[in-house]
Amino acid sequence: MLTTDFVTGAPNWLDLGSPDTKAASAFYREVFGWETESAGPESGGYGFFKKDGKTVGAVGPLTEEGADSAWTVYFHTPNADSTVSAAEKGGATVRVKPFDVMDAGRMACLTDPGGAQFAVWQPAAFDGLERTSDTGALCWAELHIGDPTAAKAFYRGLFGWRSEDLRVPGMTYTVLSTAEGDDQQQAAFGGVVPLRDDSETPRWIPYFDVEDVDTVVRTTQGAGGSVLMPASDVPDVGRMAWLADSFGAPFAVIKPNPPVQAA
Repeated sequence: MLTTDFVTGAPNWLDLGSPDTKAASAFYREVFGWETESAGPESGGYGFFKKDGKTVGAVGPLTEEGADSAWTVYFHTPNADSTVSAAEKGGATVRVKPFDVMDAGRMACLTDPGGAQFAVWQPAAFDGLERTSDTGALCWAELHIGDPTAAKAFYRGLFGWRSEDLRVPGMTYTVLSTAEGDDQQQAAFGGVVPLRDDSETPRWIPYFDVEDVDTVVRTTQGAGGSVLMPASDVPDVGRMAWLADSFGAPFAVIKPNPPVQAA
């Protein structure tokens, strides 16, 4: 289960790159009830998404030329430099070299060998997300990739992730767990699924816990977003939908069944 007791390889931060941070903030305020708090005058327009006073993510302007609006999932590392070095040896591309974010921590941005973008966060004064696996917060991270077998090998080499393949209708779904934790199921934080076709972009998709998926779908459409996959029930998993915000950044929502314990 995704918690705020971060261990190596666990998702510990999440941010949205958007061409219009004010409009994006308004969209997510309407959909999830998030408030936005500026990270400060020297942050370059970066701000924190808050739910009930707890940080659930962030938003900032797009900084890479030609980049599309998208969510980036960050993974905990005790040493960003060594993780980046290992990622390069494993075939990844370094888009942003490791650098210090004031006294908060150290980060880097990468693209894995299959084309999915991700980032790493080495905490210092700031650990990362303050609320997970609760209403309006990140509860799962899912990798959509062309070659799941190669992706599992890459990330296992990087973070030591454990994996379990499950047969579901039409495909194999891989559940990912951190290396730490005696109970692999309790250490699970995400999954890997194959791309549906060549038109789909490799990416990490964040899942947010919601009380009512259908209401969120309607609110998303009313706020200018779109539905990528209609709401549907998955036995022993929950009700979910894939959506995109008003600038096209994909995300997913889920009402877990059984419910997860707030962390």
